[in-house]
Amino acid sequence: MGAKAWKFGDNIDTDIIIAARYLNTSDENELAKHIMQDVDPDFTSKISHGDIIVAGENFGCGSSREHAPLAIKAAGISAVIAKSFARIFYRNSFNTGLLILELKQTDEINEGDELDIDINSGTIKNKTSKKEYAFAPIPEFMQELLKSGGLIEYAKNDLRA
Repeated sequence: MGAKAWKFGDNIDTDIIIAARYLNTSDENELAKHIMQDVDPDFTSKISHGDIIVAGENFGCGSSREHAPLAIKAAGISAVIAKSFARIFYRNSFNTGLLILELKQTDEINEGDELDIDINSGTIKNKTSKKEYAFAPIPEFMQELLKSGGLIEYAKNDLRA
């Protein structure tokens, strides 16, 4: 079964993802309750575990806070697909174990579409529109970060080995 797409536009900054007023905690579960709250106050009550955020250009711009990808991941979002990402958000996402994918055709995906992501084949299948998209392969090391749950868990596993 695919995951439901939730659409956002261009230049979604880290303050939109998780407003600064909630940064008085580093508790991921508490942060997760407030993602996208200023653009959709009911967002966290509508999403299901495994759902996907789909956006336009420059997702994650703004401050370099890693609270943003942590909160998205803790809320149960399985991936963010956008036309482009702010570089620091891109790095923070992999470091925290959040899958992000660059795809120029995000305008062809509608809110509510059912999506399947296959990292191994590098494809996103839109089960609603029956379209399939290819994304750039994720380097092996970055895939290891994702599988481990982020850089810290990767390093812990590496030390244990």
